[in-house]
Amino acid sequence: MTEPIRSGFTTRQVHIGSDATAARPRALPIHLTAGFTFDSFDDAAAHFGAGDGFGHTRTGNPTVDAVERKLASLEGGAEALLLASGQAAISVALLGLLTAGDHVVSSTHIYEGTRGLLLENLARLGVMSTFVDEIADPDAWRAAITSRTRLLFAESVANARNDVLDIAAVAAVADERGIPLVVDNTFATPYLVRPIEHGAAIVVHSASKFLSGQGAVLGGVIVDDGRFDAARSGALFPHLAASPSGEAGLWERHGGHARVAYLRESVAPRFGPTPSPLNAFLIGQGTETLSLRVERQSANALAVAEWLEARPEVASVAHAGLASHPTHHIAKRYLSGGYGSVFTVTLRGGVDEARAFVEALQVITHMTHLGDVRSLVLHPGTTSHARRSPEQREGHGILPGTLRLSIGIEDVDDLIADLDAGLRAAASARERFDIEVVA
Repeated sequence: MTEPIRSGFTTRQVHIGSDATAARPRALPIHLTAGFTFDSFDDAAAHFGAGDGFGHTRTGNPTVDAVERKLASLEGGAEALLLASGQAAISVALLGLLTAGDHVVSSTHIYEGTRGLLLENLARLGVMSTFVDEIADPDAWRAAITSRTRLLFAESVANARNDVLDIAAVAAVADERGIPLVVDNTFATPYLVRPIEHGAAIVVHSASKFLSGQGAVLGGVIVDDGRFDAARSGALFPHLAASPSGEAGLWERHGGHARVAYLRESVAPRFGPTPSPLNAFLIGQGTETLSLRVERQSANALAVAEWLEARPEVASVAHAGLASHPTHHIAKRYLSGGYGSVFTVTLRGGVDEARAFVEALQVITHMTHLGDVRSLVLHPGTTSHARRSPEQREGHGILPGTLRLSIGIEDVDDLIADLDAGLRAAASARERFDIEVVA
């Protein structure tokens, strides 16, 4: 802007320098602002009418927009919507599709926060859910669908049993009914598998994990395939197909993008999980090295899993890259570039052995997170899955001695040495327990 003439000190401290622009910056600029000025009266009208340009960061921001375009491209989708967290991404995606009286069919092998959203929050709003355990069986999904089912939900690589979803088979079941398959692709990332290419309609991520990679920020993303068909599914989703007010509806204005347009225009801004442009920038920066990190993490994880599986202190390892895993054949078909880096290992013994193992580690960090460049460990039975019954935990492959590992980019020899120290500590704890029992 032009420097004000005869302006006072306070006026100058507010206005001078606020028009600074960089000439063709190579890195993505951070537009850390609540809102944007309009060049004219008509520009403001065009923004609120047709949605042209940017007005307020709650409804759009150039930094956020750039990261959305990157993530949509990497997932092979038509359009993406960045949000403040992974849980916000799942919540907004589901709220854009569901209404009171509707029904969801979900894999039972999902993140506990998503499970709670379905069983507690959405149930209180009149949305019921049915959970499928045999996710590799299309007939199990088909049998759970009712006339009120509006979506199928699953994870590409399941938490915590590491089951790999047969995406095309489940997507075909959804397509029979004209409903979307929503896939949480956080564990796999688009580098290993792109669910939309196999028939999924919507992909969600916790961008806090592998996409950002550094464990510094929160974020989530929804990626839509842009193939919503009102002629086929309009009766199931009338809010997307027509406008009760007589105005042009979403389908008329956006065509196949009606679904994500509704999320962007009506759900996300009103519920308010707006991402910070700074967080968007850091997610975008992290995504620039996604393939390099995931390739290294996957290679490290497979080496670690193979080493653990051969150890006598270990009862089992649930890693889809191992021939012993029940969905290894599906993983080979869908995952390219590696088998992922998050998996579980079950020690012989119980909580005491798990505690000794965790507390002996020095390279691997004990925290509730995953997808970091650093290797991480967590005991699901006393943390993420603590509210499940013992029978439920066992059904999901979580025993008292089960630990979740998220393998990072460290030197694999250092990770194995650290794990060896943990296993020796667990064995010592077991020996002390045996001596106490005998005594």
